[in-house]
Amino acid sequence: MTEAVKKALAELRTGEYKKERINNETYDMTEKFVDTPNELRSIAALEDMLAHETPNILKNDIFGFNRRNINTPYYCNSAGRKIRGGGGNLTPNYIHTIESGFEGILKEIAENPNSGDSQKVVFYNAMKRFIAAVLEISEQYRVAAEASGNARLAKALAWVPRKPARSFYEACLFFKIIIYVLRCANMVHLTLGRFDQYMYEYYKKDIARGVSREELLETLELFFISLNVDGDLYIGIQQGDNGQSMVLGGYDKDGNDMYNELSELCMEASLELSLIDPKINLRVNKTTSDSRYEYATKLTKKGLGFPQYCNDDIVVPFLIAHGYEEKDALDYTVAACWEHIVPNCAADTPNKGTMDFPGAVNRAVHEKLTSCADFNELMRHATAAIAEDCDAICERFRPKGAPGTGNSHYSPLSLFVDGCLEKGLDLSQGGAKYYNYGCHGAGIANAADALAAIKQVVFDEKAVTPEELLAALDADFVGYEELQNRLLACPKMGNNDGTVDDIACTLMDAFVNNLSGKPNGVYGGIWRAGTGSAMEYILTARKCPATADGRNAGKPYGCSFSPAITTRLNGPLSVIQSFTKFDMKKIANGGPLTMEVHDTVFRNAEGEKKVAQLVKAFIHLGGHQLQLNSINRDRLLDAQEHPEDHKNLIVRVWGWSGYFCELDREYQDHVIKRTEFMV
Repeated sequence: MTEAVKKALAELRTGEYKKERINNETYDMTEKFVDTPNELRSIAALEDMLAHETPNILKNDIFGFNRRNINTPYYCNSAGRKIRGGGGNLTPNYIHTIESGFEGILKEIAENPNSGDSQKVVFYNAMKRFIAAVLEISEQYRVAAEASGNARLAKALAWVPRKPARSFYEACLFFKIIIYVLRCANMVHLTLGRFDQYMYEYYKKDIARGVSREELLETLELFFISLNVDGDLYIGIQQGDNGQSMVLGGYDKDGNDMYNELSELCMEASLELSLIDPKINLRVNKTTSDSRYEYATKLTKKGLGFPQYCNDDIVVPFLIAHGYEEKDALDYTVAACWEHIVPNCAADTPNKGTMDFPGAVNRAVHEKLTSCADFNELMRHATAAIAEDCDAICERFRPKGAPGTGNSHYSPLSLFVDGCLEKGLDLSQGGAKYYNYGCHGAGIANAADALAAIKQVVFDEKAVTPEELLAALDADFVGYEELQNRLLACPKMGNNDGTVDDIACTLMDAFVNNLSGKPNGVYGGIWRAGTGSAMEYILTARKCPATADGRNAGKPYGCSFSPAITTRLNGPLSVIQSFTKFDMKKIANGGPLTMEVHDTVFRNAEGEKKVAQLVKAFIHLGGHQLQLNSINRDRLLDAQEHPEDHKNLIVRVWGWSGYFCELDREYQDHVIKRTEFMV
């Protein structure tokens, strides 16, 4: 780590720069927008936002483009709802603009045969207004950099973003400008995508002209630091849930490994800096070398909660089966957390709804248990309840009118999504190539555990009548503590028990068969099923009454595709075996198996290798996604009591890493309660 990086990192850690921010709490543009056409309001709001921004270059900063205003503009629609532009959770085509420069994009617009179409001229004018606003704020930054003596930044801004980037540094700066302006336009959860692929040419060109690897590493680390400066301002459910995910590696159609020197540099930079952004996702498959798993494990050892692993052998076939062209499927990346998306050309919404598995099963139990002659009949009712919920989800999110109607507004993101400029159509008008929806699947383990418990105590052992079980659930087990303990002791998913694992597979099959491939009503889009839960393992679980696995009303589910937090687990291999029995090629919208490893495992090289082999085993058994937390329960408990002593303590939450002490207590508690494996 160079002195320049150390100084920039120290400046970030102190957070003193945050004192210069402006808390414009009432940034209401409603009155100002009275005569502004609805489709132009997002562009006009961004123009106003940038007009109120002034250059903010930190002392040890070669990138700049840091927010001064905490809040972004909004306006109220006719129903009084606040509209802040919005959109996101996709991977824009950064590189086309970086390679073209905004002057090149303006030329594309001018030469486009659609640019004279009276029906499309408003869209093109909106995009030109966006570019003008970007160039204006960039010029302000150039002048400020020159005045402050920041010669490197000033010189680069005399060229980019007007012209194409010529070096790795200029490409990273151009990238930062794009991120900055899109975030000012309230675009949320914008991911970095396959950074090591689209930035690789700039890396190679710099190496060819004599720039050293050490210099490039310094530039990259300063760029990573710059991504963290405003990370706390990016909207998320919890602090740190900001979408700055980066995907490294992957394989092409011939099986060639795409992991390169820049991939290695990104891993090294992340390892040295120990910051929550960018969040690293590593694409692997059955041919991935042990050495790569072992190096990646060093990041886990650091306690970063990443890399998250994505299995190309599962994800690529899943995407192709859901209508994506092979070249797009092979280029897949991840959304803000872990949902699989394709970059550049898609406007997918991969987290549109949530299948509440415990809720569906609980409904079937309460309505049908007393009339069931055997367990198979109950299972039929449970899968029927899942089918009903699939229909309800599809209906809930079906457009009420034609796509693009209502409060549509031209999004600056359209400039960075293939197809929009070419067609002269905004994202809301069908300019993108894909418009698929993804549905999460929350609490799979809890639901399977509940049915397995009923099978054992009600149908097999006949130790409890259906009426007694239902009474216990209605009472939230108050007065039925012995029965609750009995239910908690029944087979649980995560221990490689065929009884409960087969039930889980049946539930997932019902989900897939009744949702995947169904039309969503948006420009030919369809639904995709997944195993994620996002924050719903807390939020949806709050609404769910007591369940037959022994869980009390309102208590959290297991996070995404993971065991229930009350489960006593035999060991990590048993967990992996349970969670790889289903054909994950059918349900890979996203949602990782999350496992916690005690930090003492990493005290020697042998422990690191064991963890690496565990990851490899998961991939070879057909797992689709895996994320590992290196934690120490005692340290987490101490952090709750003395947060001032643990400001930089990082944990993996659901699909992202955050600073433990910035999380709400219920999310902290969930991480603490998860099983720590000694491997």
